Amino acid sequence: MRVWIWAGVAAMAVAMGVQAAPPTAAPAASAPQGFRLLRPSPAASAPRAALPVTTKPAPSASSAALQPIPEPEPAIRGYAVPIGGALKADNEEVWQRIVNLAGGKGARFVVFGTASEDPEASAKQVVDLLQRRGAIAEALPVAPKFLWVDLSKVVRDPALIAKVKAAKGVFFTGGTQERIVDVLQPGGQSTPMLEAIWDVYRKGGVVAGTSAGAAIMSTIMFRDAPSVINILKGRFVDGKQVDRGLGFVGPNLFVDQHFLKRGRFGRMIPLMMANGYKLGLGVDENTAAIIRGDEIEVIGDRGALVVDLTEARSDASLDAFNVQGARLSYLEHGDRYHMRARSTTPSAPKLRGELHDAESPNFKPYYTDEVFHLDMLGDSTISGAMSRLIDSVRKEVKGLAFDVLPRQNDPLAELGFLFRLYKGSDSLGWSTEEFGGEQFTVTNLYLDISPVRLPMPLYGGWAGAPRPAAAATPASSPQ
Repeated sequence: MRVWIWAGVAAMAVAMGVQAAPPTAAPAASAPQGFRLLRPSPAASAPRAALPVTTKPAPSASSAALQPIPEPEPAIRGYAVPIGGALKADNEEVWQRIVNLAGGKGARFVVFGTASEDPEASAKQVVDLLQRRGAIAEALPVAPKFLWVDLSKVVRDPALIAKVKAAKGVFFTGGTQERIVDVLQPGGQSTPMLEAIWDVYRKGGVVAGTSAGAAIMSTIMFRDAPSVINILKGRFVDGKQVDRGLGFVGPNLFVDQHFLKRGRFGRMIPLMMANGYKLGLGVDENTAAIIRGDEIEVIGDRGALVVDLTEARSDASLDAFNVQGARLSYLEHGDRYHMRARSTTPSAPKLRGELHDAESPNFKPYYTDEVFHLDMLGDSTISGAMSRLIDSVRKEVKGLAFDVLPRQNDPLAELGFLFRLYKGSDSLGWSTEEFGGEQFTVTNLYLDISPVRLPMPLYGGWAGAPRPAAAATPASSPQ
């Protein structure tokens, strides 16, 4: 394996525990808590240097370093932990970390099975798993599937609200996310129970959720949107496919789940653009993101994708969704992302491993072949394409997304999308084999999505190759 070790950087990362914020961001210990609306202000661009972070050089003052402005919300000292779904019982790192963030052994948790089809069984499983890690956990009877429960009363029950306020951690199970929102925030109005959860969070507690419990973390969420390609085609409306969330991660970050497994970056970007989001976080299955203040840390089995639309643009003259210059970063276990600086700190094993920098004279890429993906929204296709491209001589990779089985008489049946993933001058990657298979961190690749026409049907019966025309027989010469 080709190895280029940044010895000085690795030593610095180890000494710092790879936890400090980058030089371009406020130190983690002194960073303001909570989330701020981010606005650009003039600042000098940091040079490309041997630092364990990546920051895109600012081409102009209007897109330079981002600075926070005050927000009306009180400072939040707690941790939001969206989990991408399919969290396994033996994922010791995620389960134990949630308990430790809440105070460790003896930490009190309340568990909401609200989203589940079987809330009693789902909540009991989470209670058992938390208690195995030393927590004291209790399930609360707050779920539409409990037909004997008056939800309008239970969310105001003083005894249950007291249990929430006494907790250091809150956990939402998976299921159907609108159930959580409709119960705790009916008609957009906060209930006393939701206020109690916010009280735990503001005071330093943990609010964690898997699958549906992760979807509610944004101020806006996907309510019911099973088809990614339909979202790309613009088929989403407020109150149906899209709805309000509970907003634990603040107004400036959009969160989605089951992300890489289900190709959901294809639905994230249209929603972000429609609602003015500049930063999105997609968490994959059996993986968690720990969000506090300015920092996101990824832990667990797979990875997460950060989508930055700060400098993205679209062509309004096209009669379909399109975007140019969306910036993507792929993070795995132990990597951290700093939201204000738009920068990444790879884990210590990655810094000890191999650097992939196309602008370095020492770069020796492994891949040379050209790749075209017929289903860019496939299982982990985008993360695989990013890892391969950063270690390739190629500058870009392309792929398609389209509806293989469109509805009859669908006027948009032939609308598909071409994805172009490409390198910029600030694109970097790190990889390690310390844990067996190769693991990657990839920062600052760029994505364009363009509408294209795909004639339907895409294929037909094979009639055989056309036969070459028979050669003409020369005329006989006269005798």
